[in-house]
Amino acid sequence: MGFPGTWMTESESVVYRVVPKCACSTIGQILYYSDHGTFFDGDIHDAKTGLHKWAQEDSQQLIRANIKTRSAYAFTCVRNPYTRVLSSFFDKICGIQRNGKRYRGNLVPLLMQKYGIEVGDPENGFEFDQVRSFRRFLLFARDTIRWRRPMEPDIHWSAMSGHVSTFIVNGGRYNGIFWTEKFNEGMQQVLDSITTPHPVDLATIPRFNESEGHGPSRAHPVEDYFDDLSMHLMKEIYGRDFELFKYDFDNPANKLPIGEIDLAEVHAKLGD
Repeated sequence: MGFPGTWMTESESVVYRVVPKCACSTIGQILYYSDHGTFFDGDIHDAKTGLHKWAQEDSQQLIRANIKTRSAYAFTCVRNPYTRVLSSFFDKICGIQRNGKRYRGNLVPLLMQKYGIEVGDPENGFEFDQVRSFRRFLLFARDTIRWRRPMEPDIHWSAMSGHVSTFIVNGGRYNGIFWTEKFNEGMQQVLDSITTPHPVDLATIPRFNESEGHGPSRAHPVEDYFDDLSMHLMKEIYGRDFELFKYDFDNPANKLPIGEIDLAEVHAKLGD
C-alpha cells in the first residue's frame, strides 16, 4: 500500500495529496510555514527536510500510519482541466526548466518530429503559432494517456482523478477537496480545520508559481485554443475530472466550477 504524491507536515497536523499544476508550490510552502514560521528557501518540491514526503523513504511509515488512523485532516486541490492542460503545455513543453534545459531531455524534439509541434525559443521571444501547436500537443497527451505511447503519461497532464484516486484506493479518505480558482476560500477551510505550530495569515502569503517566467505567456483567451476536436479530446482524457470536480465542460471560457464537490461521490467513484 503506497501513497505517492502525498506530503505531511512534520507536526502531523495535515496530510496533502499533491496534484501537479494545482497550486502545489503555494500549498507546500504554506504547510512548511505552518510548522516552521518561515518559507522554504527554494522550490518546495526540492525540499528534503522540513516536510514529510512519500518520495522520502524515512517519511513513508509516518505518512502511512497517519493515513491509516485518519488522525490528520487530509485534503487536495484541483483545477479547471482546460486551464490546467494549457499550463502544462506552456510550462513543460514550451518553457525552459529550472535546470536551464528542456523538460525531460528529448521530449520536445520527439514532439516536433512526431506531431509537428513548435515551441519557440527565448531568442525569438517564443514566437510560434500557439493554438496550432497546443492542439497538436493535446493529441500527444491523449496518445500517452489512452495508449501509453510514444511514452507513459506525465504527471503534469494525466487526469486529476487519477492522482486523487490513489490516495482513496490505498485506504485514505479526504476531509476536503477545494478548487484552485477559489484558493483562499478553500485553503482557509483547511487551516480552520487544523491546529498548526505557527498561525498562517493567507492574506499575506505570496503565491509561489515556480513555472512562471521561463516560457511563453499565453497569447489568447483560453477558449481560443479549443475547437470541436480539442473539446472531444478533452472529454476523452478528462471527462471524469469535469464530472467529479464540477467544472464546465461546455464552456472553456468559464474557469469557475458550476457545482459543489460531493466528497461521497468522489470516494465512491474513485475508490474502485
